[in-house]
Amino acid sequence: MAQILKNQGSHRILAIMAGIGGENSLQLIELAGRTSYQSRAQITNDSAARFVKMLRERGHESVLEHSCMTVEFNNVSRGFTHELVRHRLASFTQESTRYVDGGDFKVVIPPAQDKDEKLVELNLPNGIKLKVSFQDWMDLNEQMYRGLRKAGWIRQDARQVLPNGIKAQIVVTANFREWRHIFKVRTAPDAHWEIRQVMKNLLEDLKKKIPIIFDDL
Repeated sequence: MAQILKNQGSHRILAIMAGIGGENSLQLIELAGRTSYQSRAQITNDSAARFVKMLRERGHESVLEHSCMTVEFNNVSRGFTHELVRHRLASFTQESTRYVDGGDFKVVIPPAQDKDEKLVELNLPNGIKLKVSFQDWMDLNEQMYRGLRKAGWIRQDARQVLPNGIKAQIVVTANFREWRHIFKVRTAPDAHWEIRQVMKNLLEDLKKKIPIIFDDL
């Protein structure tokens, strides 16, 4: 039976860039940013936060590109990843349906929907009608995928029957300016429910870890 995932999309921060001398991400941005002003002599142990906040408030977000972050997203759908990879100023490595068998068959469903409610009537051969639920359809989909694999279809061929909601994992690396853009677009009220919820959770996490970069969003 296909496993239905509801509200299980999650993030894991893998890395936040820092300088080779041990500087944290804010200190690295300050060091780079003060190149413009030739004011590195003004750097102190606690000047980075003030300087980076000044850059952000003045709209000089290009300087934020000097630091970046890598995040892993789990138990999200292929629909989620299709939206995420449209952000071209980022690097992506995604679970492959060509090389990874879809045998575990986990599928993401909208949180407000009932997976067991029989809503759709199928017209089958010989005039047979069958009313099915989301769970029923995913179970049939899984049977088709497994059947094709058993019949000798290779993964990249059998994957043609996989649903858009099939579970995916993806690792994303982007600079802070691009992450800010991603959050502005993907946490907006009209964003897709899945990516909006996962990105809201990541943003709340980052407001605690590096607030100067993200706490105005």
